Amino acid sequence: MNFSQHLNRRDFMKIAGGTAAGLALSPLLSSSAFAAEAKRAKELNILCWEGYNSDNVLNPFRKLHKGIELKAESGTDDPSMINKLRAGELKVWDLINLNQCWARQQMWGEKLIKPLSKERFTPYIEKMMPMFYNKTTGINPFALSPDGKELIGMMQRFGPMNFVVNTKKISIKLAEDEGLPMFLDPKLKNKFGLLAWDNWNVLHMCVASGFTPYKMHTPEEVETFKKTAQTLFTNAKMISGDPAQLNQALINGEIDAIFSGGTYTCSVARAEGFNEVYHISPLRGPVNGKGSLQWFEVTSVVNNPDVSPLAEDFLEYVQQPDICHTVAMAAASHNPVSQMSQPDVFAKFKKEELNCFQWETLEADMTRSADYETIPDNDLLTSIYNEAKRSRG
Repeated sequence: MNFSQHLNRRDFMKIAGGTAAGLALSPLLSSSAFAAEAKRAKELNILCWEGYNSDNVLNPFRKLHKGIELKAESGTDDPSMINKLRAGELKVWDLINLNQCWARQQMWGEKLIKPLSKERFTPYIEKMMPMFYNKTTGINPFALSPDGKELIGMMQRFGPMNFVVNTKKISIKLAEDEGLPMFLDPKLKNKFGLLAWDNWNVLHMCVASGFTPYKMHTPEEVETFKKTAQTLFTNAKMISGDPAQLNQALINGEIDAIFSGGTYTCSVARAEGFNEVYHISPLRGPVNGKGSLQWFEVTSVVNNPDVSPLAEDFLEYVQQPDICHTVAMAAASHNPVSQMSQPDVFAKFKKEELNCFQWETLEADMTRSADYETIPDNDLLTSIYNEAKRSRG
């Protein structure tokens, strides 16, 4: 006797009714899922540094993708932006744009970002400036996973980041020769401003102290760092998180130099004709012989389980010559971009625009600069730094 012989009418109706309900519900579920997928296909959320959130960058992309819901939020520092992902916003963002070390040294290992298509993006990288790609060494390692197998982001804006002087008060030659330790000289007391960008300050205070930031520091080095931080906060005439305020003080003659600054921070003042506002890349120092640091941005696809299909489209979109120029000449700061080795991109820049980020000396500045990396004992040094800042009041 088979199974069907044991079924009575009531059993059959229960099974048949359940099947019918399931069949009736199935189109609704499919329709709902399709609607959600279609909506997601028209969304893109970007967590970035200033510039990519500009309507000058975003509006042309909106025109390319009619009906898109495009959100771009500017962050204040790399660690806090990463903490957004760690704190539950992994499902919110599709792209994240940070300085080079954070993608490779933190986000990749924590599975906060996902790999890009090498087939799609390597042709763009191969046309970038030599520091980002060359035929001998290949792609810059900061755009690759630690094992070198995966492409984890696209590179664009970059620059040196050390300190700024008024060349009418301090000569370029003297500043390049003395480097960051110059700010510890009592003669400069009350003659400099401190740009309070914590992570960069910690890096530069290590260099000013005479050792590399990129290691675990000895008790003696930690004590030296403490004295350096206290001296700088005590001797600074003014402290501000606003580069424009410090640049104005530099132009007005209130201060002669700015501790922590780059072509990035002085570019707008130079664009306004104040060429005496000048970024310095020191000639030598304790980071494998270098006393200058540099940064470049890496934009990665967030490991969002429902990532927007437009994420990689946006990374391809910002490779266009017009958009490269728009990204470079953002309102609050002006920076060179990795695509400037391409004649059609370089042709977009006027002489005055090149001057604002010191293009003529940029290759030399970058050559003498060490890569920006994470600091192994950053929590310890930052706590000492914050204590010195609090003591200033």
